[in-house]
Amino acid sequence: MPTDFPGLLALYLAILLALAPLLGRYLRRAVEDDGYRLTGWGRPLERALYRLAGVQPGAQMGWRRYALAVLAFNLLGAVAVYALQRLQGWLPLNPQGFGAVSPDSAFNTAVSFVANTNWQGYAGESTMSYLTQMLALTVQNFVSAATGIAVVFALIRGFARQRADGIGNFWVDLTRITLYVLVPLASAIALMLASQGVIQNFSGYRDAALLRPVAYSQPVADAAGNPVTDAHGQALTRAATAHTQTLPMGPVASQEAIKMLGTNGGGFFNANSAHPYENPTALSNLIEMLAIFLIPAALCFTFGEMVRDRRQGVAVLAAMTLLFVAMACLAALAEQRAGTVLSALPLDHAGSALQAGGNMEGKETRFGVAASALFAAITTAASCGAVNAMHDSFTALGGMVPRLLMQLGEVVFGGVGSGLYGMLVYAVLAVFIAGLMIGRTPEYLGKKIEAFEMKMTVIVILVTPLLVLLGTAVAVMAGAGRAGVLNPGTHGFSEILYALSSAANNNGSAFAGLSANTPFYNTLLAAAMWFGRFWVVIPVLALAGSLAAKPALPATGGTMPTHGALFVVLLAGSVLMVGALTYVPALALGPVAEHLQGVLAGAAR
Repeated sequence: MPTDFPGLLALYLAILLALAPLLGRYLRRAVEDDGYRLTGWGRPLERALYRLAGVQPGAQMGWRRYALAVLAFNLLGAVAVYALQRLQGWLPLNPQGFGAVSPDSAFNTAVSFVANTNWQGYAGESTMSYLTQMLALTVQNFVSAATGIAVVFALIRGFARQRADGIGNFWVDLTRITLYVLVPLASAIALMLASQGVIQNFSGYRDAALLRPVAYSQPVADAAGNPVTDAHGQALTRAATAHTQTLPMGPVASQEAIKMLGTNGGGFFNANSAHPYENPTALSNLIEMLAIFLIPAALCFTFGEMVRDRRQGVAVLAAMTLLFVAMACLAALAEQRAGTVLSALPLDHAGSALQAGGNMEGKETRFGVAASALFAAITTAASCGAVNAMHDSFTALGGMVPRLLMQLGEVVFGGVGSGLYGMLVYAVLAVFIAGLMIGRTPEYLGKKIEAFEMKMTVIVILVTPLLVLLGTAVAVMAGAGRAGVLNPGTHGFSEILYALSSAANNNGSAFAGLSANTPFYNTLLAAAMWFGRFWVVIPVLALAGSLAAKPALPATGGTMPTHGALFVVLLAGSVLMVGALTYVPALALGPVAEHLQGVLAGAAR
């Protein structure tokens, strides 16, 4: 393990756990308290928005009406994002004159940003206009995050209310979360990032003179732009020299802030948070990592306050933290050891004054192994997907950690809202398992867990593994799926498995060796992203509606405590058990087999 990793991890968790309770209390008051003093400034605007949209803010929604509102709003959002991409060539704020995005890429991107995935099969600086980046992508970064938080508020109300017909009003939840939580926090984080050098402008791209000209080979093309070949079919090239480099510009800080805060992921530039214009310093890197976990951690305290037992929220947070620390340490250890094949090369993997230690391939030297491994664990534990290093360049076991964190359902903190409602579903599963052990009807927070609740729980838990494994099987068997693989064999399988795990779990990071910007992958991954989001949201809302209608039973001597160390271990074990039983065969074919191949290759040297 890198010597600086334990200190960095401890600093990160200390700051996070100091901020989370404060934000958790604010979240509850901002969304639930009509008379909260700190949000009084926005009440006139809030009321105006309700009148404009024809919303009755006092009307409660049953779970079916709430789910219909969620689906309708997000479907309209997908249509709007698709249209803006296809029309961007005729729209303003396009100084580079980018044309329309291709239909399959526009479809994939529209679904991706609406589903809070932000999978990107394109290079942002050479594809999207400033207007598309702001009006389509950044707006969805706000509202897709607000949708996830609204759904978890609905589920918490299910536990907190008794004999209730409604679980809240989606339009009120969406408005308050966006207006009072996401916009102020994102604005503050954008200013912090801008102070560190993250750019924010509307300038056209700039050409900078190189200190030293660079010679390179340029393909020869005919008048139509087609490559010219010789008699043997080989592409002809000619020598060229570059004297300038084009530097992309744009409104980056504003998008960077909400992409992290809303666990959206994606990036203004293709290199994502490894790009110096998105993440220039060690401090900006720490700010971005804190922004990813801030709301997911705070929501645990919001949960405890809303069910009137703060210990419940602390128990859920403890289970998340336990799993996260173990995974982050494994990633750092795997990257520092550099792997068996790399260890056989004549490099100083222990580090020296002239060379960083460990596996530095695909990592920025300004971050090193420790900050890169920690960022990778954070971004895949949450459904963020932003990266400051290329996960495809990680060692076999180091790359397995981000994949496994996604495959656990991204409930180890998880996305804004989605992480907590996923973990609460696992809590229902945990008390059900405990109930089977002692022959008692399971209860959680005073609510009996019966047949309907378990059916919804099973659907939520099995939807994403079904999408991941079936999607991977389709991609491996289809010629169009295999054509996108850069590295054949076990690593190529890992690239495909990672892509489907990322899409179905609404993460968005990638093993970038997979060429996924094709009609086949754009369609397959879009389907995984859409159903991975909304086939989970609907049963979660159904679970909320069923729980809200039930009375709360008083605790008795036989009631299992759900706030102590035993429950924390049971909850973490349930998450690991489901993940292990579901994905071990696939992981054995990918990263485990790749690691064993490396062991054999290292022994042969």
